[in-house]
Amino acid sequence: MRIVFLGTPDYAVPVLSTLFEAGYEVAAVVTQPDRPAGRGRALASPPVALWAREHAVPVLQSPSLRPPEVAGQLAALAPDAMVVASYGRILPPPLLAIAPMGCLNVHPSLLPRHRGPSPVAEAILEGDAVTGVTIMLLDEGMDTGPIVAQEEVAIGPDDTAGALTASLFARGGDLMARTLHAWSEGRVDAIPQDATLATYSRKLEKADGELDFTRAAAQLHNQVRAMHPWPGAYTTFKGATLKVLSSTALPSVAAADPPGTVIAIQDAPAPAGVVTREGVLALRELQLEGRRAADADAFLRGRPDLLGARLPC
Repeated sequence: MRIVFLGTPDYAVPVLSTLFEAGYEVAAVVTQPDRPAGRGRALASPPVALWAREHAVPVLQSPSLRPPEVAGQLAALAPDAMVVASYGRILPPPLLAIAPMGCLNVHPSLLPRHRGPSPVAEAILEGDAVTGVTIMLLDEGMDTGPIVAQEEVAIGPDDTAGALTASLFARGGDLMARTLHAWSEGRVDAIPQDATLATYSRKLEKADGELDFTRAAAQLHNQVRAMHPWPGAYTTFKGATLKVLSSTALPSVAAADPPGTVIAIQDAPAPAGVVTREGVLALRELQLEGRRAADADAFLRGRPDLLGARLPC
């Protein structure tokens, strides 16, 4: 089967690699243009482009997919199907009509739950115990197309958005490889989504990482996990940004101190925690602005004044 693959970041590479190793003929890869990266701001190619060049797969990096010549280029490749995994843009209608089998997309949630750009972070923020990966047939909407296949994945209590996203796309690659054959042979159907069950995520912003200790410890722990690796969960300590890289919720621990107070805790996963509206948020790994990340024990050896501090709420 001949496919054109559209994807951009690291997360998309396992999907592409799995299809390639499964014997699918990748006629070309479509990905975002090179962008400045690193301290020197030198141009860097997206991970999908790097993988494609290493495997002698043609790469198309158009700033826009709307020009007619882009659709013409892809149509000339005569793909049986288009496969999309974290490409980063909605495909215009002319591209959706190129392949006889349509455009199949890997989405890291159990659609129609958590449509939109941040489904994994949203699932963690909401405290979902289960998420999953969906293979959907793209239409002109935002994650509104019919579902071709789904697979559930449990969310662990310490899963971060970064780790869970990587796991979901890896599972999505396997599911896509199985689904394409079944789809081509008519052994699976495209089931319309129930729009009444739809929920939506939005693009994360830096401000989404700011911790408010008037919330419950369980909610804050979910926020720490959902914001890792970006934008990161943070507060302020003596005028400097203090990132909370890893935490544990201790909802049953009671403290008389007001929310935001850093206290020592015994028989816990970390030596210190922050009092919240409900329970204590144990601090396992921290990073003060301009310093390296450290576990809580090492951090407190260097900054014992964190204990007893009142963090902003």
